[in-house]
Amino acid sequence: MARSADSRALSTLVLGCLLVGASSTFIKLSGATADTAAFLRCALALVPFAPLMLLEWRRFARPPARMVRFGLAAGVLLGADYLMWTQSILDAGAGVATVLIGVQVVVFPLLARVLDGEHLTRRFLVALPVMIAGLGLTGGLLAADPTAPHPLRGAVLGTAAGVCYAGFLYLVRPASDADRRLIVTPTGLATASAAVVVGVVGVLKGGIDLDLEPQGWLWLAAVALGGQALSFVLIGYGSVRLPAGRAAAVMLLQPVAAVVLGTLLLGEQPAGSQYVGMALTVAAIAVATTPGRRP
Repeated sequence: MARSADSRALSTLVLGCLLVGASSTFIKLSGATADTAAFLRCALALVPFAPLMLLEWRRFARPPARMVRFGLAAGVLLGADYLMWTQSILDAGAGVATVLIGVQVVVFPLLARVLDGEHLTRRFLVALPVMIAGLGLTGGLLAADPTAPHPLRGAVLGTAAGVCYAGFLYLVRPASDADRRLIVTPTGLATASAAVVVGVVGVLKGGIDLDLEPQGWLWLAAVALGGQALSFVLIGYGSVRLPAGRAAAVMLLQPVAAVVLGTLLLGEQPAGSQYVGMALTVAAIAVATTPGRRP
């Protein structure tokens, strides 16, 4: 019975990670601008989130003020993350952008260390310089994908998006801790806040264009429902039912899926040094997030 539960949790987590990894390719296939894709990703995801949140409130209770406060604040950083990451996909390629955003795995524990005093493991400290080197190579420090229009800007924005995503993860923790019975609400609040932030920025920049081709709407709907709403639920279900080290290793499927799909479906051609950087980045994340054996 326990083995069956572990297998179900593992399958669920794998599917969630593959959906997240595919979202960058879907965004590029949509043909939408960065602001449009970021806004519709959040706005369309509210379609399933809203009724689920209402069901939670009716079954348990309305969200406490602490959850609302931290959830909305987390959404501001999530909106900034989506704006920069989406532009990074268009600038540097889907695979490169998804690997770069992996910097959140390093920044998140650093935030917890500086602000909460949490202990940093030896594995994390060993992996940190490897991660930095890997991110530099992935970003095109030695060579860049010749098909990428703005590889340097994409590298900077992808890394900055990872920092913002780490801030989102940090703020969503106290939001979730306010009432653990409410599983969907913290993410739903953050998604709504992100939609407002992205919408305001997009309107001010004149970058939101809702006059998309039908296939563009379909690709963005797939991102919102699969890469946002469904993937959050699947990853949340699987990660809490597996050991942390095993779950962290499975999460590495996200950048791998993005690189494979970007190469097969988009014709992206990362340079050899960028492939080396991706491998170093993924290896460093694996080392940093997998706990060692206990004596």
